[in-house]
Amino acid sequence: MSIEKYSNWKDESGRSFIPVALDGRDLLHDPFLNKGTAFTKRERDEFHLNGLLPPHITNLSEQVARVYEGFCRLKSNINKYAFLRSLQDRKEILYYATVSKHLEEMLPIIYTPTVGEACQQFSHRFQIARGLYITPDNVDTLPEMIHHFPSGDIRVIVATDSQGILGIGDQGVGGMGIPIGKLSLYVLGAGIHPASCLPVTLDVGTNNEERLRDPMYLGVKRRRITGAEYDIFISRFVENLRKCFPKALLQWEDFSKENAFRNLDRYKTVLPSFNDDIQGTGAVALAGINTALKLKKEKLADQHFAIYGAGAGGGGIAYQIAAALVQKGLSEKEAFQRIFVLDSKGLIVKGRPSLEEYKRPFAKDPATLLDGSSDTEVSLSHLIGNQRITVLIGVSGHAGAFTKEIVRNMLEYTDRPLVFPLSNPTHRSEAAPADLIAFTEGRVITATGSPFEDVEFNKRSYRIGQGNNVFIFPGVGLAATIGGFEKIDADVFTTAASALTDCVTEEDVGEGAIYPKIQTLREISVRVAEKVLEKHIDENPGCGLERSGLTESIRSMMWLPEYLPYKRV
Repeated sequence: MSIEKYSNWKDESGRSFIPVALDGRDLLHDPFLNKGTAFTKRERDEFHLNGLLPPHITNLSEQVARVYEGFCRLKSNINKYAFLRSLQDRKEILYYATVSKHLEEMLPIIYTPTVGEACQQFSHRFQIARGLYITPDNVDTLPEMIHHFPSGDIRVIVATDSQGILGIGDQGVGGMGIPIGKLSLYVLGAGIHPASCLPVTLDVGTNNEERLRDPMYLGVKRRRITGAEYDIFISRFVENLRKCFPKALLQWEDFSKENAFRNLDRYKTVLPSFNDDIQGTGAVALAGINTALKLKKEKLADQHFAIYGAGAGGGGIAYQIAAALVQKGLSEKEAFQRIFVLDSKGLIVKGRPSLEEYKRPFAKDPATLLDGSSDTEVSLSHLIGNQRITVLIGVSGHAGAFTKEIVRNMLEYTDRPLVFPLSNPTHRSEAAPADLIAFTEGRVITATGSPFEDVEFNKRSYRIGQGNNVFIFPGVGLAATIGGFEKIDADVFTTAASALTDCVTEEDVGEGAIYPKIQTLREISVRVAEKVLEKHIDENPGCGLERSGLTESIRSMMWLPEYLPYKRV
């Protein structure tokens, strides 16, 4: 089945329409085609809808207003989430039109932080199936499964094994909320047609005792498979995915840190894929750093970085900063020397037993760092008190970790420290922006991972920029699908970070923010895709794309949530 079922065609006069073979209740039950009360009189006659709908004919704007009114009546975020998800399952165009209009207000509802609560309650709130649920028992039947999927022309796949869901860990089958939410952001940001998006949950069991004891739990009720059994399952999944969707982009999402790095390393050259927790987080953090340094008129190579948290996000940020430093002319060794990474045991140091492979390049010799100390457990406070740290980034999930003492110690090395508490959700942030601003009397440059209210300090208002990965991955995905990328390397994300920095306006900076407003997401995705594709064209002159007219070409490929006329076929 082709995406053309949902795509617009042109008639003899050049006017757009969608050819439709369904009618009656079948048409009303297709979420990609259902217009509800906005079906015109002609369409109601032609597709046998008379009597199946209220007689008054509305338009999309009126429907959006009605949906928003219902949304505002709800008090809890989780009920607002369920309200919007139900709409998405019934009327995709209306869902995306509504969220697009109210993006800043609704993004925290359809994704972080509310999606975490939705994942926890998944089995108890389940209504309509969406996406594919792949288990070790059915992984080899993937080719058969896609024959029953609405569209065979899948362009973007987001897959999770649900072990590292946001800050709440293993959620088993409930992790499906993450791919569904991420793909909504691909549609909103990059204009990927919703029928070209495939959310996938890799249900390999769960170690979450609460889920295993829950009689309503909908996933595989056994402990997670591990080791060789897990690796074989992932290999079979990738192999079948390539056969079924050879042109699709795969985004790995919310895997445990060990599996996240291992899967990415094994398969990044097998099919076009990336891990947003690693590379998207790294790129968005680098963009914020670049913007802040432009404001300070300082160079990246003159900074020293502390990354508090060494999971997928922390590792991704560390590697992305290192790649950018190398691009600026430093050797790889020099780049790694400037980056200090701390995990649950403190600073990553040489000689620590059982040190994960991805952490090894950042391991420091404590004897040469901290006044001859041989202590192998170096805390963040000890590090900041002994090293010239100018950039501090938190991805630990440890609320309140960035204390007044730690932040004020940074003022000894820099007049304007960069402090980014990026942990999600909001209650896990390493510091509240209001506190950071107060600690430094307004000198800090800060951004967060979750949305925070504006801060008032000394008669000045500060808009807190959100370092949200949504500024990066939709544009990267759009570029990859347009350019037919065979792989997505680190330079793609360095380019994306630079593009995001270029999107920050003087107005943003004047408000105290180093990231743009979420409402400008679509334009940011165009800019990111454009810059990534320009680099691709320069490196692959025979790729079939041209710089001339590239922006217009990108825009023309982006789907918009609008009602087009239907004609029977």
